[in-house]
Amino acid sequence: MLAKLRSATTQGIAATLVEVEVNIVPALHRFEIVGLPDSAVKESSERVFAAIKNSQYKYPNHRISPNLAPADIRKKGSAFDLPIAMRILAASDQIVTPHNSE
Repeated sequence: MLAKLRSATTQGIAATLVEVEVNIVPALHRFEIVGLPDSAVKESSERVFAAIKNSQYKYPNHRISPNLAPADIRKKGSAFDLPIAMRILAASDQIVTPHNSE
């Protein structure tokens, strides 16, 4: 299941739109972010896992592939944790959002 959400990042003082796409497929558990993430963004898997479990939702035991587009812009910090968590929950049909159908 694929779920998308728009977010943003900064480049200097300018804001740049970032499309957060999360694809969940039945496979061995794996979490891999693509789209030029820095080390803080790569570490989001543990923060997202803890947030989902502590919010009484079920963390999918599948392959989870968040994509942060456009791929040519470096994404920094933990600001993408919430959009990634929301898209995981939407892609696994645990929450319904207006963006589930995009």
